[in-house]
Amino acid sequence: MTDEMMSLRALLEKSSDAELLREMIGFAAERLMALEVGTLTGAAHGERSPERITQRNGYRDRIWETRAGTVELRIPKLRKGSYFPAFLEPRRLAEKALAAVVQEAYVHGVSTRSVDDLVKAMGMTGISKSQVSRLCGEIDDKIAAFLNRPLEGDWPYVWLDATYVKARCDGRIVAVAVIVAVGVNGDGRREVLGMAIGASEAETFWTGFLRTLARRGLRGVKLVVSDAHQGLKVAVAKVLNASWQRCRIHFMRNVLAHAGKQGRRVVSAFIGTAFAQNDADTARAQWRQVADQLRQRGQKARRVHGRGRN
Repeated sequence: MTDEMMSLRALLEKSSDAELLREMIGFAAERLMALEVGTLTGAAHGERSPERITQRNGYRDRIWETRAGTVELRIPKLRKGSYFPAFLEPRRLAEKALAAVVQEAYVHGVSTRSVDDLVKAMGMTGISKSQVSRLCGEIDDKIAAFLNRPLEGDWPYVWLDATYVKARCDGRIVAVAVIVAVGVNGDGRREVLGMAIGASEAETFWTGFLRTLARRGLRGVKLVVSDAHQGLKVAVAKVLNASWQRCRIHFMRNVLAHAGKQGRRVVSAFIGTAFAQNDADTARAQWRQVADQLRQRGQKARRVHGRGRN
């Protein structure tokens, strides 16, 4: 898996809607098992065929621990012989390849070549090109249905983030921006609200993305949390009319980038004391103390610190 795909997975997983990623991994794995068992039995599920060798005999449940979390699988059983998917063998990194294919579906749709490579990585046999092609369509359809679903209820808190991944465009491999919106509703439930692909994080891109979310039903937004990208902040004010707060993680990364390798741990500890305060007044007082402590550690770190307080 590329570093870019790892970044995309991190965006999805930190949204706490890793449930979707787990669901898609489970869906693709079970579809692949069904295709492989179809080859072993000589017929698809429910199909009448003179070439049938044996019949299915229910399922057995199996827990599959993946990087996206625990996936519950239903492994087909046979009346004659046995079946156990090769991708569940110890030390086989099939779920890593499977997660990469699912993430590819988010970005630009799944290619038959990538799914064909996935089948090989999972140690599966007897799956035809046409079956691979149909599976590609099924994965794309499920992702599209999720990303275009109506958004119901109020979402008072929204996180916006982005990463860059490699994608094929007009026969060339180019870097594209993948932006993700994660919301928290009144019950405290978090979900991925939407995702979009663009050439860069321009203001027009963010504005169009947020308007799409609004058309799908996004409402009741009170606070948006993100990095300090100026175009994003303008888009938030224009479309959502909500308050904005700088993401603590991005802020910390910006500061530590200027702290030097030897000083990062100390600087991180200093700043962490301000975030740990229980109310706004003591937090502001602690910020001032932290600024004094960091003043001699470099002008760049202090300037970033000052912008984070605005």
